[in-house]
Amino acid sequence: MSPQTDFTPVFEKLRAILQPYAGSFTVKSDTPSVYYLDGPFSEKWGKELYFASTHIRKNYVSFHLMPVYMCPDLLKGISPELKKHMQGKSCFNFKKVEPGLFKELAVLTKKGHARIITDEF
Repeated sequence: MSPQTDFTPVFEKLRAILQPYAGSFTVKSDTPSVYYLDGPFSEKWGKELYFASTHIRKNYVSFHLMPVYMCPDLLKGISPELKKHMQGKSCFNFKKVEPGLFKELAVLTKKGHARIITDEF
């Protein structure tokens, strides 16, 4: 069995993508292995909506972005490279820092933020 990789640098880069939204959203968890944001209260759903989170897992770091689940059209035009990192409908998994993909993920997160704050899904 190979030794577990230190995923902290990956987690920190993904966490940095989410941190700009902490001022307008609710930080539900901010630990060395989990960063979790809830979006605004939705009149439509009668509760705060899960926005995004990143988690250090055993074999990778996950980045969950709920707006792409609620608005799959946000995924139109993402690169095949980013698509390869998708697991399910709203999760991206990474084992190493990938600056180009993280930049693309930051743009996707910004688009998702715009959708969720306007309750357009």
